[in-house]
Amino acid sequence: MGGFFGVASKQDCVFDLFFGIDYHSHLGTRRGGMTVYGEDGFNRSIHNIENSPFRTKFDKDFHEMKGTMGIGCISDYEPQPLLIRSHHGTYTLTTVGKINNTDELIDGLFQTGHAHFLEMSGGEINATELVAALINQKDNLIEGISYALDVVDGSLSLLLMNQAGIYAARDKYGRTPIVVGKKQDAFCVSFENFAYKNLGYADYKELGPGEVVVVTDKNCVTLVNPGTEMKICTFLWVYYGYPSSSYEGVSVEKMRYNCGAKMAQRDHVKPDIVAGVPDSGTAHAVGYANESGIPFSRPFIKYTPTWPRSFMPTIQSKRNLIAKMKLLAVDELIKDKSLLLIDDSIVRGTQLRETTEFLYQSGAKEVHIRPACPPLLFGCKYLNFSRSSSEMDLIARRVIERLENGTVTDEILQEYADPESEKYENMLEEIRKELNFTTLRYNRLDDMLDATGLDKCKLCTYCWDGKE
Repeated sequence: MGGFFGVASKQDCVFDLFFGIDYHSHLGTRRGGMTVYGEDGFNRSIHNIENSPFRTKFDKDFHEMKGTMGIGCISDYEPQPLLIRSHHGTYTLTTVGKINNTDELIDGLFQTGHAHFLEMSGGEINATELVAALINQKDNLIEGISYALDVVDGSLSLLLMNQAGIYAARDKYGRTPIVVGKKQDAFCVSFENFAYKNLGYADYKELGPGEVVVVTDKNCVTLVNPGTEMKICTFLWVYYGYPSSSYEGVSVEKMRYNCGAKMAQRDHVKPDIVAGVPDSGTAHAVGYANESGIPFSRPFIKYTPTWPRSFMPTIQSKRNLIAKMKLLAVDELIKDKSLLLIDDSIVRGTQLRETTEFLYQSGAKEVHIRPACPPLLFGCKYLNFSRSSSEMDLIARRVIERLENGTVTDEILQEYADPESEKYENMLEEIRKELNFTTLRYNRLDDMLDATGLDKCKLCTYCWDGKE
């Protein structure tokens, strides 16, 4: 994933930029970066934040950088923002998205005379560098940005800054958000709208799909009008988004309460307590408890003082171990109790199986599992929700493969996506047995979409039903 933040101000912008970027730390774990523009031109800094949070790594830069405009990011993969010199002049660029047709785009650029790309570790091309090369194919920045948004298969939102201002462009289907905030003598551009509230900015506008704007310290001007078709990622509400965020006017926290309530309305078990996996399942569990009347409790706590989210190795086995080490039991709330546990989703199932075993070992009598979204049947094509390198890393797909003796078609997958079908029930029972849950019921797709309150045609559901 990833997130970005930009500021254009009459005064020095570094304070706002630093904390605005930091407020996006929940969206990425690998790199942080910031670029400012001032009297001395561009000044850029990028750091690895895998083992130390953004604020710690950028504290020195915060005190040394000066400028009236700046952009920065938290990145889950590639180093950015990049500083680009081209026929458009010098600009700095940061992106959020996923490019599926990288090889095709690179081959096309080579055929038009592009000389080379720098390879990152592992031989991959920095996606932001590729976007810059696409922008540079056109005679002006606006045409270049629009061209990049149009030819990328996947998703792409970006911030580009030159001496004239900060250009913000939202993905052509609005899969990720961009919002603009305003205060006296300054505008900001952000992925998360809560990121600027404590900095004194008020909501100014939310960009529509494919919309391109430019902001300065004086105004925000639309350069490319928004399109009419939207497919915003539903996982922004279910998992990615910080609780105090909202997208398309819909609160993340409130949507999660609604999700929990929808699950409670369809459930028949009567546990002693309802709990959420910290922290992603907590709000869903509150909604379930409020609707059902079953007490909400916290039978295990995440130890956060020295285990921030950013300290998560890229090796999956180590991630699982650390996730387990962070959870501390409250034995008095577990022993001899029937627990209903809600998490945002089940991806591989490894961590939730270990959490369930942890609860049994702590004396739990029953552990009923209620994921807040439907079974994940397809790997995300747009935002890399799952880090899985293969769809067969998804436990639902592995179980389906086993049930179908290796022959799985799109038609068969649609049957498993139907919560009223026998195949769906068989899949759930196999997952339940494999992960050793007392019972397992997923949130239904229709209920989850209703929880947003948005028109279903505006929401991306690809990872659950394969529909684009």
